[in-house]
Amino acid sequence: MNRAHRIVVFWVATSALVGCKVGPKYVRPQVPSPPAFKEALPSNVDASAEWKAATPGDQVPRGQWWLIFGDTQLSSLEEQVAQANQNLALAEARLREARAAIRFNKAAEYPSIQIALSIINERESANQPYFNKALSNNGTGNFTFPLEFSYEVDLWGRVRRSVAAAREAAQATAGDAEAAKLSLQAEMARDYFELRSADLQKHLLEDTVHTYERAVALTEKRYNGGAAPRADVEQARTQLEDARVAETDVTQQRAGYEHAIAVLVGKPPSAVTIPVEIGYQLKPPPIPAGVAGTLLERRPDIAAAERRVAEANERIGIAKAAYFPQVTIGASAGFEGTQATNWFSWPSRFWAVGPTISQVVFDGGRRSAVFEGTRAEYDATVAQYRQDSLTAFQEVEDNLVALSTIEKEREQQARATIAAERALDLFTKRYRDGVDTYLQVVTSQTTALQNERNGIDLQRRQMDASVLLVKAVGGGWDSTQLPKY
Repeated sequence: MNRAHRIVVFWVATSALVGCKVGPKYVRPQVPSPPAFKEALPSNVDASAEWKAATPGDQVPRGQWWLIFGDTQLSSLEEQVAQANQNLALAEARLREARAAIRFNKAAEYPSIQIALSIINERESANQPYFNKALSNNGTGNFTFPLEFSYEVDLWGRVRRSVAAAREAAQATAGDAEAAKLSLQAEMARDYFELRSADLQKHLLEDTVHTYERAVALTEKRYNGGAAPRADVEQARTQLEDARVAETDVTQQRAGYEHAIAVLVGKPPSAVTIPVEIGYQLKPPPIPAGVAGTLLERRPDIAAAERRVAEANERIGIAKAAYFPQVTIGASAGFEGTQATNWFSWPSRFWAVGPTISQVVFDGGRRSAVFEGTRAEYDATVAQYRQDSLTAFQEVEDNLVALSTIEKEREQQARATIAAERALDLFTKRYRDGVDTYLQVVTSQTTALQNERNGIDLQRRQMDASVLLVKAVGGGWDSTQLPKY
């Protein structure tokens, strides 16, 4: 058997071993997943309903989850978040970087071929140490045109695991991008409902200021007629100025939410103006929570954490492959001459082909340290995945109980507000009849206003908890939307 035949036999034999891959096979870590949510479901949450791909007439579309709120202004702002937010642009750039890493690692599955053209003329010094001057010449030429070939035989799966790790890292980055998008869109919805709550508070305080102005006029009239002391006038004026201060404060808060919304859509605050909407209804929509057992499949951050566990598992295999010999097939062919005239002549041809087997004999424990490090990294990603999963269940349960509690609070607050308004009407009438002092009216005014403001704040909290629940259940996303690469 000549040398060429032996090379072919070696190639076939090594290629047959390419299917071998050292290292652990990936198994998704187990995470406790309850069959149902613990907390009682509020009236606007349906555990049996699932988000699905949008079709005409759907009430629970996947992706554009904010449509369930039925607000065209909010929908327009949410679309702008996906298009112009700079944090999302950063996340998408990271995703493109991760995709490029897949192509970089996948390139190792193919041979490397390069051309290294060189033209060198040199003359050796006749006076160099330990040199026979009789061998000196006036210079030689070396004209080389080689085609070089190199290929690493992936006997132990190092290259394949590197490609798989890059894929899983890209999937994790895609999950991060989706989690960032969901978080920013949820923040937009929360800021928007805070702004609308401020509109309601401002409208209430404007009406209150007008009412208190009439109260000041009443006390002044009674004072001028000798039916009331000067203290009643000052108390009425104090109430009026307090209401004006509260109105100014709400105006400032609304401006802050409007500025935050502008930044979320990638614009300067001066470029965004959201008109005040009087009588806005802060009403939470029906929310499809889905069953508890599928929660981990519907959270992009959990999917990203699980993909990082898979990536860490591949890193263990890569570190283990370093203990085995590395086989590289190398070849080169071309033309080499002493001058341009004989450079590409047939006698100037050359070729070389053969395998190289390298094995580290001693490295002072470097490979074992890397291997131990990859095992520790894997354990860390498993712990993070389990912790994120537990946190996901906590966030859903927290917002379920928040919605249930706020629902009851709103009923209680409605009764308290009605009682406070009745008391205010009663004390105002008694004051006009001269039965009670104005202090009773002031106290009733304060109580009534606070109850009305509490009612609006409870509506805001209910909308906030609804948005956070949508975010906690993944906003209609699920792991099937991860790119396959």
